[in-house]
Amino acid sequence: MDAEIHDELRAVARDLLGKAGPAGRPDWQLLAGAGWPGLEVPGALDGADATFAETAVILAELGRAAARSPYLGIVVLGIGTLTQLEPAPDRDKLLREAATGAGAPVAALADGDDESGTSAPFRIERSARGLRLHGRAAFVPDAAQASRLLLLALDPGGVPVIADVEPHAPGLGVAAQPVLDATRRLALVTADNVEVRQTSVWRFAGDPQGTIRRLLDRAAVAVACDSLGLSEAMLAATVAYAKVREQFGRPIGSFQAVKHACADMLVQVSVARELVAQAVSQLAEHDPHATVAASMAKSHACGTAVDVVGKAMQLHGGMGYTWESGVHVYLKRAALNRSLFGSPAAHRRRLAGRYLAQSTVIARSGQLPAARLAFASSPAGTSPTRTTECPSSSRPNTSGQISQH
Repeated sequence: MDAEIHDELRAVARDLLGKAGPAGRPDWQLLAGAGWPGLEVPGALDGADATFAETAVILAELGRAAARSPYLGIVVLGIGTLTQLEPAPDRDKLLREAATGAGAPVAALADGDDESGTSAPFRIERSARGLRLHGRAAFVPDAAQASRLLLLALDPGGVPVIADVEPHAPGLGVAAQPVLDATRRLALVTADNVEVRQTSVWRFAGDPQGTIRRLLDRAAVAVACDSLGLSEAMLAATVAYAKVREQFGRPIGSFQAVKHACADMLVQVSVARELVAQAVSQLAEHDPHATVAASMAKSHACGTAVDVVGKAMQLHGGMGYTWESGVHVYLKRAALNRSLFGSPAAHRRRLAGRYLAQSTVIARSGQLPAARLAFASSPAGTSPTRTTECPSSSRPNTSGQISQH
């Protein structure tokens, strides 16, 4: 049943985004009329009461069309954050407005200059004049289009909270940060002694640290969905082009080198699709181990997108480098996606650190052989230096390598 719903949602999305024209800028109210912003909003607040699985379908189609839309900032970040907060009249009102497209909340959960994304970008201090907000967050998606900004901050007690701030509040700055990708709008959000009302400080419904981690994983997987969509679009466009472009009197798709290149693209995209599907499923089901699947999906799908689009540009020949081909739009978007919410290298380091920590715990419990215990206990998982006796020499070998004598 879910598959049928997703297929129908996908078909509607392609039709709707296809009407956006060559600029690829669909009208936000048109998307809101289709119910996209309210997919994950509870039914009691005029939403569809769906899950992240349905949102992921829209994200992939937005990537496939390279659409210029604030969906990432408003729905993935803004609405995703609101649904994790304790119910309150102001929160519920904002969530209801966002579901219908009347409001555009955008959340700043991490500083784009901090690749680890482990610290709150803002802090709330108590002064004689009340609560004051300080901090900065760079490369916040769609912040310039926000009707309300939801800023992750530490309260005076050091507890992570969300500060609801008007975009034009005194002391708050929202400056556009131009990037090569023209399909996204990023901004630097700064707060210098911004007044915050006590009623505008909202707390998370569950464990703050765990909730923030899930929100960041959600953002990473959302970008992975976008990268998967644009990878699929470029693969399809390249195969179609190879069938009609002729050289030496035959379609270039008949040449073995082109066949192998397209086959390699297909393999990469297929692996990315499986990893993204797994991450989406775990996030939708609130699996506590979704963070591993999120890092695997983000690192592979976004790295794959850059490779696939680069190969698509190459296989399109000279036409691929022209402005008219449109391939450059996908390449710039893929390159930006690779950096948003953690680069592939950052996510792989995160995975490696997690598995190294697990190996260390298991090793110290006595369940691993001594050699693996030494490996797990060594810095960064490197092989420890061993002393071996060289058969033809009395000098010990401390290089950790097999003697060549």
